Amino acid sequence: MLENYLPVLIFLTIATLLAAVLLGLGAVLGRLGTRKHGDADKLTAYECGFDAFEDTRARFDVRYYLVAILFIVFDLEIAFLFPWAVSLGSTGRFGLAVMGVFLGVLVVGFIYEWKKGALEWD
Repeated sequence: MLENYLPVLIFLTIATLLAAVLLGLGAVLGRLGTRKHGDADKLTAYECGFDAFEDTRARFDVRYYLVAILFIVFDLEIAFLFPWAVSLGSTGRFGLAVMGVFLGVLVVGFIYEWKKGALEWD
């Protein structure tokens, strides 16, 4: 029975060795490139080609994150709706009911964010 796991062990060993070699190669080449081509201007931090206007650790408004979460939720909804629409013929009424519950939960989440004012940018 243990011989069934031998291909998995070989795969994990090769993957670990390959990852270590690539990480080491990247570190070595990165150090060589910095010494060879590094100057004060190249090693400075920049943002869009010019100096930052303010501190880079500035806080974002929490509404930004709420809108991002809202986008992810509706993006996942679309990702689940396409396969459901394709398989609707085979799932029948049960598939329709399950998708109705799924969409209902998403609508409740959307209404919650709407009531909390996440979609209003004052």
